[in-house]
Amino acid sequence: MPEGDTVWRACKRLDQALAGRELTRTDFRVPSLATTDLSGRTMLEVVARGKHLLMRVSDGVTIHSHFRMDGSWHLYRPGESWHGGPDYQVRAVLETAEWVAVGYRLPVLELVATKAEDTVVGHIGPDLLSPDFDRSLALANLAAEPDRTISEALLDQRNLAGIGNVYRVEICFLLGLHPWRPVSSVDLGAAVDLSRRLMKANLRNGSQVTTGVDRPGQRTWVFERAGKPCRRCRTTILTAPIGEPPRERVSYWCPSCQPEL
Repeated sequence: MPEGDTVWRACKRLDQALAGRELTRTDFRVPSLATTDLSGRTMLEVVARGKHLLMRVSDGVTIHSHFRMDGSWHLYRPGESWHGGPDYQVRAVLETAEWVAVGYRLPVLELVATKAEDTVVGHIGPDLLSPDFDRSLALANLAAEPDRTISEALLDQRNLAGIGNVYRVEICFLLGLHPWRPVSSVDLGAAVDLSRRLMKANLRNGSQVTTGVDRPGQRTWVFERAGKPCRRCRTTILTAPIGEPPRERVSYWCPSCQPEL
C-alpha cells in the first residue's frame, strides 16, 4: 500500500499538470460513472488527504480516488503511448489540451460534491503532511486505545493519516519498540514527531528512505529484510503478521534492538 508521501507526490504532479486547465475529454470506466462527462469544466486543484486523492473540479464536484494496494495515476502528453498497464486496467482518463491523466487499477473512484468531501475523508485522522497538522488530536487518537499494539495504532488512518507499512515498521525500529508493544508504554509524542519528520524528509524523493542512504538495498533498517542481519547489531531480522485479517500486515523487527517488555 502506498505511503502518504507517495500519494502527496502524485497529487503534486497532477496538480502542476492539470490545475487551472479545462478538461477537454473525460472517460470514466467504472459502472457507476459510465455516463459521466466532465468535459468543459476546469480542474481547480488536486490535493492529498492522507492516502486519498481529491481532484476538485469547477461547479462544485470532486473526483475522489484511492490507490489502496496498487492503484496509480500516470501523466502523458497527447498522442503519447500509455504504459501504466493494459487497457483493461484503466479506470479513468482526464484530458486537457496539454496533458492526459490516466488512472490505473483504482479500487476507489467516485464523484462527490466538493462541499461534502467529509463524507469520504471525514473519518481519517490528522494528515501528517498537512501544514495545519493537529498534533494534539493525533496524540489523543492514539492514546484512546492504550492496550492496542503500537503497530496497529500507527497504521490506523483514523488515528493519523499517511503512515503505511514501511514507515510503521521503520518507526518502531528507530524508537526501539517491539511491534507488539502496547500504546500505553510508548512515548507517543516521539512516535508522531518521528513519523512526520521522516515523511516530510522524503517528499521530494521517489522512495522511502529511513537510513539516510538513498541506494537500492540500503534505504531501510528492517523493512523486507527478514533473515538478514540487523544493520546496527547483526542480529537476524524477524518477521510475522500483525493485526487481524483481512487487514493484517507483515511486520519486521530486530529482537535485540526492539526487545519485548
